[in-house]
Amino acid sequence: MEVDTNGRPLSGCAALVTGASSGIGAATARALAGQGAAVGLVARRAERLEELAAAIREENGDGATRVVVHTADLTDPEQARGAVEGVSRRLGRLDVLVNGAGFMARGAVEESDPDNWRRLVDLNLTAVLHTSQVALPHLLSAAANGPRGVADLVNVSSVAGRVPRRNNSVYSATKHAVVAFSEALRQEVTGRRVRVGLVEPGVTATEMTAGGMGELVMGGMPQEDWLRADDIARAVVFMVTQPAHAAVNELLLRPTAQEL
Repeated sequence: MEVDTNGRPLSGCAALVTGASSGIGAATARALAGQGAAVGLVARRAERLEELAAAIREENGDGATRVVVHTADLTDPEQARGAVEGVSRRLGRLDVLVNGAGFMARGAVEESDPDNWRRLVDLNLTAVLHTSQVALPHLLSAAANGPRGVADLVNVSSVAGRVPRRNNSVYSATKHAVVAFSEALRQEVTGRRVRVGLVEPGVTATEMTAGGMGELVMGGMPQEDWLRADDIARAVVFMVTQPAHAAVNELLLRPTAQEL
């Protein structure tokens, strides 16, 4: 396959996006498709994924863009692994993995629900480990034999992975772990031309921050000042469309008005 040089640098490539049913994941899938990639959409909500798939096809020329949907609960290790293998098989390859699925639950340690701790760890961290491990053989193959001479794995973390705050301890802990995992993995595979990128958004208007959660986190910063999902999607696209010799390993994005 040859890379389309007419403004679509991911032509001939396939990308998998987790957490694609809403928010940052959905915006990222649309943005990657707009760069020419075939996309695999993974999340729990099948109806949402099918709606997004239809929208992507329409946006990119009357069904011309290949989109596959795979429903999975990524907190189940077998489903996480099956999602990567299933999408890779259906698309015939995998050049880009974006780990965008996430969960937020706030509360003081004394008062928190341990069931929420478990889900935070399972989705924000363990699912990232499983999907990354299963994707690596596909990404290494794409880097060695694909049209770009490079492949990309992008983990969506959070400013909370750099700046812990009270009443947000376990969420911050999972995001700190993703930061450490991403850098260690980068060192393992960069010599084989798989780039590992880390995107760390500040407060972003998504379903996860709806219903007052964002206000609790940001202490009253007006929502019009928050980041939008499209802002994060553009950061991911910036990472994965760099020339093969250049790796953008980390991007921390905050709203201009966010102090911490």
